[in-house]
Amino acid sequence: MQETRNVGILLFDDVEVMDFCGPFEVFSVTNETNPNNPFNVFTVAEKEGSVYARNNLSINPKYTIYNCPKLDVLIVPGGQGSRKEMNNKAILDWIKLNYSNLELLLTVCTGALIIAKCGLLEDMVATTHHSSLDLLREIAPKTKIVKDRYVDNGKIILSGGISAGIDMSLYVVEKLLGKEAVLKTVDVMEYGWM
Repeated sequence: MQETRNVGILLFDDVEVMDFCGPFEVFSVTNETNPNNPFNVFTVAEKEGSVYARNNLSINPKYTIYNCPKLDVLIVPGGQGSRKEMNNKAILDWIKLNYSNLELLLTVCTGALIIAKCGLLEDMVATTHHSSLDLLREIAPKTKIVKDRYVDNGKIILSGGISAGIDMSLYVVEKLLGKEAVLKTVDVMEYGWM
C-alpha cells in the first residue's frame, strides 16, 4: 500500500484562481477515486487570515508556512501576485528550506518566477505563461526557457499559463499512480485530456 502524499498549494494575494484551483481539483478528485487515499491536498499561505485571489476571491488557507505539515509535493501557482512574492524573502526562504525534502516541486504559470528567484532553475528547462517568458529569461539566465504546456525536469515540473496547471497535474497523477488512476480522474472531472 502506498503512503498518502501531502500536497501543499501556496497561496498569496492576487494569485490566479485557476492556477491553484485546477491542481487542487485534480489531486482531490484523484484522492476521492482511489481507495488508497494517495493525496492529502491543502493550501498554505504566509500568514493566517484570508488571501484575496484575482478578482477578490477570498480564500482561507488551511496552514501557514510556519505550521504547515511536512510536504511531499509543493505547488507554486502564479498570477499578478507572483511579481510581489518573487521578492518576498519569507516565501523564498520557506521554499528553499522545504525543497530538499520534496518529492516534487510544481509550478503553474508565473509561479516559475518565484522558484527562479529561489535559484532552483539553473541548468533546467522551464516554461511559464507566454507573456512572461522574457521576464523568466531575465530572472533565470542559466535556464533554457521554452513555450510549452509543461516540462518535466524530474523533481521540478513547470507548466505554462493558467489552465496548463490542470494538464500538468494530470500528468503528475499518471507519473505517480499510473494510467488507471489518471483515467478515473479525467472521467469524474469530465475533462478532455490527452
